[in-house]
Amino acid sequence: MAYLPIADYGIIGNLHTTALVSKQGSIDFLCLPRFDSPSVFTRLLDDNKGGSFAFQCPHEETNFKQLYLPDTNILVTRFLSKDGIAELTDFMPIAVGENDFAIFRRLKGVHGQHQISVAITPNFDYARSGCTATPLPDGSGYRLADPQGRQPAMRLLTKAQLTVTSDGLHGDLELAAGEDIDFILTLDSEGHEFHLEWMYHFRKTREYWVAWSAKSTYRGRWREAVMRSALVLKLLTSARYGSTIAAATFGLPETIGGERNWDYRFTWVRDSAFTMYAFLRLGYREEAEAFVSWIEQQCMDNLQLMYGIDGRKDLEESTLDHLEGYLGSQPVRIGNGAYDQKQMDIYGELIDTIYLYNEAGGSITNEFWRAIRGLVEYVINHWRDKDHGIWEVRSGKQRFLHSAVCCWVAIDRAMKIGEARSLPHPRSQWRVVRDEIYREIYDDFWNEEQGFYPQFLGSDTVDASALLMPLLRFVSSKEPRWLKTFAAIEEKLSADVLIFRYKQEHGATDGLEGEEASFTICSFWYAECLARIGRLEEATLVMQKLLGYGNHLGLFSEEIGLHGEQLGNFPQAFSHLSLISAAFQIDKQQQ
Repeated sequence: MAYLPIADYGIIGNLHTTALVSKQGSIDFLCLPRFDSPSVFTRLLDDNKGGSFAFQCPHEETNFKQLYLPDTNILVTRFLSKDGIAELTDFMPIAVGENDFAIFRRLKGVHGQHQISVAITPNFDYARSGCTATPLPDGSGYRLADPQGRQPAMRLLTKAQLTVTSDGLHGDLELAAGEDIDFILTLDSEGHEFHLEWMYHFRKTREYWVAWSAKSTYRGRWREAVMRSALVLKLLTSARYGSTIAAATFGLPETIGGERNWDYRFTWVRDSAFTMYAFLRLGYREEAEAFVSWIEQQCMDNLQLMYGIDGRKDLEESTLDHLEGYLGSQPVRIGNGAYDQKQMDIYGELIDTIYLYNEAGGSITNEFWRAIRGLVEYVINHWRDKDHGIWEVRSGKQRFLHSAVCCWVAIDRAMKIGEARSLPHPRSQWRVVRDEIYREIYDDFWNEEQGFYPQFLGSDTVDASALLMPLLRFVSSKEPRWLKTFAAIEEKLSADVLIFRYKQEHGATDGLEGEEASFTICSFWYAECLARIGRLEEATLVMQKLLGYGNHLGLFSEEIGLHGEQLGNFPQAFSHLSLISAAFQIDKQQQ
């Protein structure tokens, strides 16, 4: 199999880890037992040795169709060939603990007679260990083990008769209409046995997702797209910790053949904060409560940009040089060297989330408030510091516009929390600094010659993050200077409805080689801003066009190329949370 487009994948998960299932029914990406564990299937990043769990029809002209069962993360892949119709149903039961992992796969003959081959070729530890397969003594399936012992072994429970090979398991299946063949992949650990009760687990999983979807308060336009995005965000949220990851994958390129290939299986404070905005807007308070609890336990004493999902702070970056990368895009990175960057914007985004949580009736204890005050004091003492900015540039620190705006947000929202709950705080001192930040941004950051607010103080480059200024309530959407900035973004950073983060021109650089594609979160910010400034008809059209760039399941990666291709890690929380926000705002303006 050659590399499939990134857009040809769906996602399933159990709230501890996720798997990507291709349009052809192959699981080409899976980390065990949790999101940031080493991979066992990584064909998405190396077609030759990455490993997968694949089915193959003998007819090249086979068509493939894929869909989710309504309001669930249960994925159905259909094989349509001259032999008839076969159907593959994939899901993970919702797991209590990380070791309760299981993937249930049912291959069903719908019409006609089928010959389908199966190849299960795990390559443990990021494709560094290989796999040893052995039949289980009771004949219920097979054991798949890491020869190096670095990862837990797996069990494949199935009645299918498979052949043990040097790289795993292979078999040729005969499938008649009305016949089912089940494959259940679990961890080989005591006390976590899964039996072939496929229908029981299917019903329980379907009931869970349908009930979760029913809690949404959103009834507006584009509800199906909004709910699919919410379901993605839920899959990227850890049931154990309450933290969220930025994307399901690592190493997928922002430019084919380029070096912008990052590991996004970690908890960015910014991304998680924006995710909680989305959950709260849809009525999902429990997710926000779990995240705030995680924040209280892990981050309030010494806030850093990003963490492991369990709160670990050292995310040392390394490269997997033995993997060729998606379509030859190297290096393939794990870990993320940006974890120790200074980014002042995270203080505003985090405190804004706590503010929204408070507005939704969340609890702010005295201890928590004292920790919030500590964050505000840090902002007051450091808001003029240079940092790496929202886009995590590796070219050195600057006084970024978005960081300054978020320092203002941090103080402003903390003041609102304190006043709403009559909590003790130096209101006059905070107000003086907040207003000083406002004046400096409004006057000193403004580039009169260019006619816009630039990426950083003294820059001649416009940056799409300026679209957040009215979304964060720093300026009115009718503010003349911001409207000029908006016009500059339209002129310099747009390709129809697709918006780029920035362009590396006028001496601007992010410290990396090559160009990048349009940034999906910026495109949805653009749609939301159009609605806010009153260009509602345009906003509606832009939103509809953007939804057309989603894949066949309504999923989005980080970026969209000018040929409409999905690029970067997939699916991306940033993209889906901004879709929710844009749909919410446009629908609100239409009422």
